[in-house]
Amino acid sequence: MAYSSLATQKNKRSFLDPRVKIVLVLLLAIFVMGGVGGARMKDISFVLSIIPFVLLLIEQQWEKFWHASIMLIIGYVCLLVMPYLPSTIKPIALMCGYILTRFVATVAMGNYVIATTSVSEFIAAMEKIHMPRAIIVPMSVMFRMFPTIATEWKSICRAMNMREIHIGAVGIGKILEYQLIPMISSSVRIGEELSAAALIRGLGSPIKRTNICQIGFRIQDWFLLLISLSVICFWLLCSLGVIV
Repeated sequence: MAYSSLATQKNKRSFLDPRVKIVLVLLLAIFVMGGVGGARMKDISFVLSIIPFVLLLIEQQWEKFWHASIMLIIGYVCLLVMPYLPSTIKPIALMCGYILTRFVATVAMGNYVIATTSVSEFIAAMEKIHMPRAIIVPMSVMFRMFPTIATEWKSICRAMNMREIHIGAVGIGKILEYQLIPMISSSVRIGEELSAAALIRGLGSPIKRTNICQIGFRIQDWFLLLISLSVICFWLLCSLGVIV
Protein backbone atom coordinates (compact mmCIF):
# COMPACT_ATOMS: atom_id res chain seq x y z
CA MET A 1 0.00 0.00 0.00
CA ALA A 2 1.43 3.39 -1.01
CA TYR A 3 1.84 5.97 1.73
CA SER A 4 3.51 9.32 2.28
CA SER A 5 6.12 9.93 4.95
CA LEU A 6 8.73 12.54 5.74
CA ALA A 7 11.48 10.25 4.44
CA THR A 8 9.77 9.66 1.09
CA GLN A 9 9.06 13.38 0.71
CA LYS A 10 12.75 14.13 1.25
CA ASN A 11 13.72 11.56 -1.36
CA LYS A 12 11.25 13.03 -3.86
CA ARG A 13 12.29 16.63 -3.21
CA SER A 14 12.88 18.57 -6.40
CA PHE A 15 16.15 20.27 -7.30
CA LEU A 16 14.53 23.71 -7.03
CA ASP A 17 12.02 25.29 -4.70
CA PRO A 18 8.61 25.76 -6.41
CA ARG A 19 8.77 29.52 -5.85
CA VAL A 20 12.04 29.75 -7.78
CA LYS A 21 10.50 27.70 -10.60
CA ILE A 22 7.62 30.16 -10.89
CA VAL A 23 10.05 33.11 -10.93
CA LEU A 24 12.00 31.46 -13.77
CA VAL A 25 8.82 30.80 -15.76
CA LEU A 26 7.83 34.47 -15.46
CA LEU A 27 11.35 35.60 -16.32
CA LEU A 28 11.49 33.49 -19.48
CA ALA A 29 7.97 34.51 -20.48
CA ILE A 30 8.90 38.20 -20.21
CA PHE A 31 12.41 38.32 -21.68
CA VAL A 32 12.66 35.25 -23.94
CA MET A 33 9.13 34.77 -25.23
CA GLY A 34 8.02 38.40 -24.87
CA GLY A 35 11.28 39.88 -26.14
CA VAL A 36 11.20 42.70 -23.59
CA GLY A 37 14.35 44.82 -23.73
CA GLY A 38 14.98 44.31 -27.43
CA ALA A 39 18.52 43.98 -28.76
CA ARG A 40 20.11 44.94 -25.43
CA MET A 41 18.68 41.83 -23.79
CA LYS A 42 19.45 39.50 -26.70
CA ASP A 43 22.52 37.83 -25.15
CA ILE A 44 20.87 37.62 -21.73
CA SER A 45 17.76 36.07 -23.27
CA PHE A 46 19.94 33.43 -24.92
CA VAL A 47 21.54 32.58 -21.56
CA LEU A 48 18.11 32.43 -19.91
CA SER A 49 16.86 30.05 -22.60
CA ILE A 50 19.60 27.56 -21.62
CA ILE A 51 18.39 27.30 -18.00
CA PRO A 52 15.35 25.02 -18.61
CA PHE A 53 17.48 22.56 -20.60
CA VAL A 54 20.06 22.34 -17.81
CA LEU A 55 17.29 21.78 -15.25
CA LEU A 56 15.68 19.06 -17.39
CA LEU A 57 19.05 17.28 -17.55
CA ILE A 58 19.56 17.57 -13.79
CA GLU A 59 16.09 16.11 -13.11
CA GLN A 60 16.70 13.40 -15.77
CA GLN A 61 13.67 14.40 -17.83
CA TRP A 62 15.29 12.97 -20.95
CA GLU A 63 12.25 12.86 -23.23
CA LYS A 64 11.25 16.46 -22.54
CA PHE A 65 14.88 17.56 -22.94
CA TRP A 66 15.30 15.96 -26.36
CA HIS A 67 11.93 17.14 -27.65
CA ALA A 68 12.66 20.74 -26.66
CA SER A 69 16.26 20.57 -27.92
CA ILE A 70 15.21 19.30 -31.35
CA MET A 71 12.55 22.00 -31.70
CA LEU A 72 15.01 24.72 -30.65
CA ILE A 73 17.66 23.46 -33.09
CA ILE A 74 15.07 23.48 -35.89
CA GLY A 75 14.22 27.08 -35.00
CA TYR A 76 17.83 28.26 -35.17
CA VAL A 77 18.44 26.30 -38.39
CA CYS A 78 15.45 28.08 -39.96
CA LEU A 79 16.95 31.46 -39.04
CA LEU A 80 20.41 30.48 -40.29
CA VAL A 81 19.31 29.18 -43.70
CA MET A 82 16.63 31.83 -44.19
CA PRO A 83 18.88 34.30 -46.13
CA TYR A 84 19.76 31.58 -48.66
CA LEU A 85 16.19 30.46 -49.34
CA PRO A 86 13.96 31.61 -52.22
CA SER A 87 11.97 34.76 -51.51
CA THR A 88 8.71 32.79 -51.46
CA ILE A 89 9.92 30.55 -48.60
CA LYS A 90 11.83 33.17 -46.58
CA PRO A 91 8.78 34.49 -44.65
CA ILE A 92 7.79 30.94 -43.63
CA ALA A 93 11.31 30.11 -42.42
CA LEU A 94 11.53 33.43 -40.56
CA MET A 95 8.17 32.90 -38.88
CA CYS A 96 8.99 29.30 -37.86
CA GLY A 97 12.43 30.27 -36.56
CA TYR A 98 11.10 33.28 -34.67
CA ILE A 99 8.29 31.33 -33.00
CA LEU A 100 10.41 28.30 -32.09
CA THR A 101 13.39 30.23 -30.69
CA ARG A 102 11.09 32.36 -28.53
CA PHE A 103 8.51 29.84 -27.39
CA VAL A 104 10.40 26.55 -26.96
CA ALA A 105 12.51 27.61 -23.96
CA THR A 106 9.50 28.98 -22.06
CA VAL A 107 7.38 25.91 -22.85
CA ALA A 108 10.29 23.67 -21.75
CA MET A 109 10.44 25.58 -18.46
CA GLY A 110 6.70 25.11 -17.99
CA ASN A 111 7.04 21.38 -18.72
CA TYR A 112 9.84 21.18 -16.18
CA VAL A 113 7.72 22.85 -13.50
CA ILE A 114 4.73 20.57 -14.09
CA ALA A 115 6.87 17.40 -14.29
CA THR A 116 8.93 18.04 -11.15
CA THR A 117 6.46 19.78 -8.82
CA SER A 118 3.86 17.85 -6.88
CA VAL A 119 0.57 19.45 -5.91
CA SER A 120 1.53 19.28 -2.22
CA GLU A 121 4.82 21.10 -2.89
CA PHE A 122 3.04 23.74 -4.92
CA ILE A 123 0.42 24.33 -2.23
CA ALA A 124 3.09 24.52 0.49
CA ALA A 125 5.08 27.04 -1.56
CA MET A 126 2.03 29.20 -2.24
CA GLU A 127 1.09 29.17 1.43
CA LYS A 128 4.64 30.28 2.30
CA ILE A 129 4.16 33.47 0.27
CA HIS A 130 0.61 33.91 1.67
CA MET A 131 -1.11 33.52 -1.69
CA PRO A 132 -4.93 33.74 -1.40
CA ARG A 133 -6.67 30.37 -1.30
CA ALA A 134 -8.91 31.49 -4.18
CA ILE A 135 -5.78 31.36 -6.36
CA ILE A 136 -4.12 28.29 -4.80
CA VAL A 137 -7.04 25.90 -5.35
CA PRO A 138 -7.62 26.58 -9.09
CA MET A 139 -3.88 26.52 -9.82
CA SER A 140 -3.38 23.26 -7.93
CA VAL A 141 -6.20 21.73 -9.98
CA MET A 142 -4.55 22.97 -13.18
CA PHE A 143 -1.27 21.35 -12.13
CA ARG A 144 -2.93 17.95 -12.35
CA MET A 145 -5.17 18.79 -15.29
CA PHE A 146 -2.48 19.41 -17.93
CA PRO A 147 -0.71 16.03 -17.54
CA THR A 148 -4.07 14.22 -17.39
CA ILE A 149 -5.28 15.93 -20.57
CA ALA A 150 -2.01 15.02 -22.32
CA THR A 151 -2.51 11.37 -21.35
CA GLU A 152 -6.12 11.50 -22.58
CA TRP A 153 -4.99 12.97 -25.92
CA LYS A 154 -2.49 10.14 -26.41
CA SER A 155 -5.23 7.60 -25.66
CA ILE A 156 -7.53 9.17 -28.27
CA CYS A 157 -4.75 9.12 -30.88
CA ARG A 158 -3.95 5.48 -30.11
CA ALA A 159 -7.63 4.54 -30.44
CA MET A 160 -7.79 6.26 -33.84
CA ASN A 161 -4.66 4.44 -35.00
CA MET A 162 -6.12 1.09 -33.93
CA ARG A 163 -9.20 1.79 -36.04
CA GLU A 164 -7.03 3.05 -38.94
CA ILE A 165 -8.67 6.46 -38.88
CA HIS A 166 -6.34 8.93 -40.61
CA ILE A 167 -6.54 11.95 -42.92
CA GLY A 168 -6.23 9.92 -46.09
CA ALA A 169 -9.16 7.70 -45.12
CA VAL A 170 -11.74 10.13 -43.71
CA GLY A 171 -10.43 13.64 -44.43
CA ILE A 172 -9.29 16.44 -42.13
CA GLY A 173 -12.84 17.44 -41.15
CA LYS A 174 -13.63 14.02 -39.71
CA ILE A 175 -10.21 13.83 -38.04
CA LEU A 176 -10.93 17.07 -36.18
CA GLU A 177 -14.37 15.79 -35.23
CA TYR A 178 -13.06 12.44 -33.95
CA GLN A 179 -10.30 14.13 -31.93
CA LEU A 180 -11.77 17.40 -30.66
CA ILE A 181 -15.21 16.20 -29.54
CA PRO A 182 -13.86 13.38 -27.30
CA MET A 183 -11.13 15.76 -26.08
CA ILE A 184 -13.63 18.48 -25.10
CA SER A 185 -15.89 16.04 -23.26
CA SER A 186 -12.89 14.43 -21.54
CA SER A 187 -11.53 17.84 -20.49
CA VAL A 188 -14.84 18.80 -18.89
CA ARG A 189 -15.02 15.48 -17.04
CA ILE A 190 -11.38 15.70 -15.91
CA GLY A 191 -11.88 19.23 -14.62
CA GLU A 192 -14.94 18.21 -12.60
CA GLU A 193 -13.18 15.15 -11.15
CA LEU A 194 -10.06 17.10 -10.16
CA SER A 195 -12.14 19.87 -8.59
CA ALA A 196 -14.06 17.29 -6.56
CA ALA A 197 -10.79 15.62 -5.54
CA ALA A 198 -9.39 18.98 -4.40
CA LEU A 199 -12.44 19.64 -2.24
CA ILE A 200 -12.30 16.12 -0.78
CA ARG A 201 -8.67 16.73 0.21
CA GLY A 202 -9.80 19.82 2.10
CA LEU A 203 -8.24 22.45 -0.15
CA GLY A 204 -11.37 24.58 0.12
CA SER A 205 -11.56 24.37 3.91
CA PRO A 206 -10.96 27.56 5.91
CA ILE A 207 -8.98 25.51 8.45
CA LYS A 208 -5.20 25.63 7.87
CA ARG A 209 -3.92 22.32 6.45
CA THR A 210 -0.75 20.58 7.59
CA ASN A 211 1.91 19.72 5.04
CA ILE A 212 4.95 17.44 5.36
CA CYS A 213 6.60 18.65 2.13
CA GLN A 214 10.13 19.84 2.70
CA ILE A 215 10.49 23.10 0.79
CA GLY A 216 12.96 25.91 1.27
CA PHE A 217 15.74 27.76 -0.47
CA ARG A 218 19.07 26.00 -0.97
CA ILE A 219 22.29 27.13 -2.67
CA GLN A 220 20.97 26.53 -6.18
CA ASP A 221 17.77 28.43 -5.36
CA TRP A 222 19.66 31.48 -4.10
CA PHE A 223 21.99 31.32 -7.12
CA LEU A 224 19.13 31.35 -9.63
CA LEU A 225 17.29 34.05 -7.67
CA LEU A 226 20.46 36.17 -7.81
CA ILE A 227 20.63 35.66 -11.58
CA SER A 228 16.96 36.61 -11.92
CA LEU A 229 17.42 39.74 -9.82
CA SER A 230 20.51 40.71 -11.83
CA VAL A 231 18.60 40.35 -15.11
CA ILE A 232 15.75 42.53 -13.83
CA CYS A 233 18.16 45.18 -12.50
CA PHE A 234 20.07 45.24 -15.80
CA TRP A 235 16.82 45.68 -17.73
CA LEU A 236 15.69 48.50 -15.43
CA LEU A 237 19.03 50.30 -15.78
CA CYS A 238 18.83 49.96 -19.57
CA SER A 239 15.25 51.24 -19.57
CA LEU A 240 16.23 54.28 -17.46
CA GLY A 241 19.15 55.06 -19.74
CA VAL A 242 21.82 54.44 -17.09
CA ILE A 243 23.36 51.71 -19.27
CA VAL A 244 23.60 52.62 -22.93
